[in-house]
Amino acid sequence: MTRLILASQSPARTKLLSHAGIRHEVLVSDVDEDAVQARYGVTDPHDTALLLARAKAEAVASLPEADGAIVIGCDSVFEFDGEAHGKPYTADVARERMLRMSGSMGVLHTGHWLVDCRDTDGEDTDGGDTDAADDGGGVSTRGTGATLGSVSSAEVHFMEMSAGEIETYIATGEPLQCAGSFTIDGYGGAFIRKVDGDPHTVVGLSISTLRALLGQANVGITELWTGGAVDPADVRAE
Repeated sequence: MTRLILASQSPARTKLLSHAGIRHEVLVSDVDEDAVQARYGVTDPHDTALLLARAKAEAVASLPEADGAIVIGCDSVFEFDGEAHGKPYTADVARERMLRMSGSMGVLHTGHWLVDCRDTDGEDTDGGDTDAADDGGGVSTRGTGATLGSVSSAEVHFMEMSAGEIETYIATGEPLQCAGSFTIDGYGGAFIRKVDGDPHTVVGLSISTLRALLGQANVGITELWTGGAVDPADVRAE
């Protein structure tokens, strides 16, 4: 059975995987994001998202608990007016950002980094067809040693927000721990007019990007399906 480890403490990411019926474990990385950026001097939002995703994935991949698993690390960076915006942490920073974002548009970059920690001497249950994971002919337990990444980006268009709405939103505490000072799957969804691109990217993990990375490690995403994806009828009924 293929094990997938999410190297993130984000409740939104693990909820997203669970709703998609993707079996996974969570191991939180102990990565100092500021130190990583200072070390490499990366300022481009796109590259920063990938750099931090890689740092998280590789930190977790180095743990004994990751042996025999595939690790996926993710990090999101919001680009607005050419600047990279991570988590605001304070109300003052969130307020300043949201006043500028009101009625405007930015780009949310989510970096994904995959590390294959499986034994490269493993076996394929179909008798050695290394493409088994792609065509459904069997399940591969052989590691590829892959360490690779990708960035998924989406434009986020905001509605006009009043000063009162911004203050009430900040008071919920939701935007303080989110890249760009907003979410799409919480209170912040009320202020997003549209998304051009994969909406999962804005949540913090693109399922289609994950599928593509797994494919490069000879793992089909259906191997990770639990049969426990959310029933659309239940979602509509909520």
